[in-house]
Amino acid sequence: MRITGSDKEGQDQLGNFIDPESKYPVLVTTSRLLSTGVDAQTCRLIVLDRAVGSMTEFKQIVGRGTRVHEETKKFYFTLIDFRGASSHFADPDFDGDPVQIYTPDQGDPITPPDDAPTAAEGDDAIPPTPGEDETIVDQPGLPLPPGDPIRKIYVDGVGASILAERVEYLDENGKLVTESLRDFTKTALKKRFASLDDFLKRWKSAERKQVIIEELEAEGLALDAIADELGKNLDPFDLICHVAFDKKPLTRRERAENVRKRDVFTKYGPQARAVLDALLEKYRDEGVLNLDDANVLKVTPFTAMGSVVQLIKAFGGKEGFEKAVHEMQDALYQETA
Repeated sequence: MRITGSDKEGQDQLGNFIDPESKYPVLVTTSRLLSTGVDAQTCRLIVLDRAVGSMTEFKQIVGRGTRVHEETKKFYFTLIDFRGASSHFADPDFDGDPVQIYTPDQGDPITPPDDAPTAAEGDDAIPPTPGEDETIVDQPGLPLPPGDPIRKIYVDGVGASILAERVEYLDENGKLVTESLRDFTKTALKKRFASLDDFLKRWKSAERKQVIIEELEAEGLALDAIADELGKNLDPFDLICHVAFDKKPLTRRERAENVRKRDVFTKYGPQARAVLDALLEKYRDEGVLNLDDANVLKVTPFTAMGSVVQLIKAFGGKEGFEKAVHEMQDALYQETA
């Protein structure tokens, strides 16, 4: 339903849209309706498809969604923004100066003393845990969803449940990222690496690949988030090539198997080959990049192969060990797919 000032049919339905008891209209398109003080308590979704330059107007629009309606279990709303208006959230003037700054010390309550709710006493007090004869019902009358069982959450001893989750990311300047995480990551990577050749030269010239990842993290560009979004066991090398330069990625397993097929360890003795094979397993299963760090030899399965000194000696010394690892890494990234 279209509701604007010049649309009489739409204006006639405005009362029904606001009324929580009315079933229709459900979906409304408008120009300025949300910034005129309309009290739509059950508004659950706001979609912005025009620029909102005014902070005041943006607050008014958001305010329509923040109305709570307990009878219909409306405790939150969703904002979909196609025009970057939600960047106002990152403006320090959005909330103004803090009314109170409370920094609890270790062991102090997380709620400021002045704002702490009055605890119930006697028979009205809520125990921190349910009694032996009590049963917690999270979804009465509904079948439990498939998958892992629901974990009961307690906040200050009171049972609670998560209605919705939202993850937000900040750029290197602390500003809210309003574009998709993938687009933001692609733009940031292409600022850092002008071309695929530029990245490949930088990657291959770095003895410690982890240094490149740490530099990106220092600039506010952690790759873990985009890796979770893609949902694949990708090496940071493949993440960067795929996201920034649209190259088809290889999984860590595929890269490790390619190295094994080429038998790059044949020139080493049995013990050195066993160490390199185990390092390759570490890379494949855990994504370990700093394989030339001798400290990695202090954990399983290397502890069962011998002491750190014995294992390094199998390569003729520390330089031989580091050279062998670097050759293995060169073999890992031989295919850029």
